[in-house]
Amino acid sequence: MSALEDLQRSFAAAIFDAEAEIPAGLTRKSGGVPRRRFAVYRNNTYASLIEALEGRYPVVGRLVGVEFFRAMAAVHIERHPPRSPVVLFYGSAFPAFVASFPPATGLPYLADVAALEWAWHEAYHAEDAEPLPLAALSNAAGDAAQAVLSLHPSLRLASSPHPVLTIWEQHRAGGEPGAVAFDGKGEDALVVRPNLDVQVRRLLPGAVPFIRALGQGRSLLQACQLATQQTGGFDLQVTLAGLMASGAIVGIGPDGAAGTL
Repeated sequence: MSALEDLQRSFAAAIFDAEAEIPAGLTRKSGGVPRRRFAVYRNNTYASLIEALEGRYPVVGRLVGVEFFRAMAAVHIERHPPRSPVVLFYGSAFPAFVASFPPATGLPYLADVAALEWAWHEAYHAEDAEPLPLAALSNAAGDAAQAVLSLHPSLRLASSPHPVLTIWEQHRAGGEPGAVAFDGKGEDALVVRPNLDVQVRRLLPGAVPFIRALGQGRSLLQACQLATQQTGGFDLQVTLAGLMASGAIVGIGPDGAAGTL
């Protein structure tokens, strides 16, 4: 490792550890250690990353309030500093962090709401693809059982034992957030961006294992059998119609290449 690389690593470590010493290679023109300037740089770095997380997780922020969110985000940044200069992809570890953050244990749904928001962020920035026209799907109806569907690269799934989609919908718009009501039922969501806007749709029971199986390259018949085994009352017709209407299918055929879920 070169002296420059060693200094860079020490600099990055000191930025995200308030207890760390300022790297020895940093000096002021007038001499001495630039403690005040380094502290300003550290604060600016944290502020920019906290702002990025606020933009990625607005509903989580509304649920816990600005002060709590920023304090939680600061701890996350210290424990999970960026590994890439591309800040666009920073924040993927935040949902898991929220799940393990002791002060947030009173909100058991919070981590799953964060996971839904990250799915939205990923879908928004994912690769684009042209949805398959309904006519093409209709023409393949004769071999539907053995057909393999290719899913849109932006497609993401969010599954929770809590009503995360309802919570997300209630707190996404402006105004004061309302009380969170629970009915004891969880919710699953499909997140996809076939055109310019990200769509978030409720999924029926069994839809998640069905779509995951499609994403793994299984045929419609195989995916349906798996979903039926895992969830009683799986509705293939409604689930498939929802995938078509959302533009989540981009290819079909006996040897279709499916995305990874």
